[in-house]
Amino acid sequence: MLSFIKSRWQSIQYAIQGLKHPLQTEPNTWVHTGICIAVLALGLWLSITPLEWAVILLTMAVVWAAEFFNTALETALDLLHPQSHPKVKIAKDVSAAAVLITAFFSVLIGLLILAPPLWEKVNGWFF
Repeated sequence: MLSFIKSRWQSIQYAIQGLKHPLQTEPNTWVHTGICIAVLALGLWLSITPLEWAVILLTMAVVWAAEFFNTALETALDLLHPQSHPKVKIAKDVSAAAVLITAFFSVLIGLLILAPPLWEKVNGWFF
């Protein structure tokens, strides 16, 4: 049992290192962080429903996962093929496009969930 706990703890340590690397090397992760903080604050202020929270949090997780997979793929490709190569460029571009797609749709989802209650709250100030 103790060895099981130690191995799980080691797995968690590896995952924490995996969290640190993109935050230290990828500027876009700080953009994602800022947007996530703003959306979380707005969701709290607007008192969105538990289902809306679930959708928002899942959407954030998908964007973060895409960003982390993109970083992992780029890092591995840089190691395996340090020279410029058209196929490596395609792989990196497609991976970056996946992040862009998830980010774009997360904005749409955020607007669908947050815009109506925000409009009601702001509209109530003036009318």
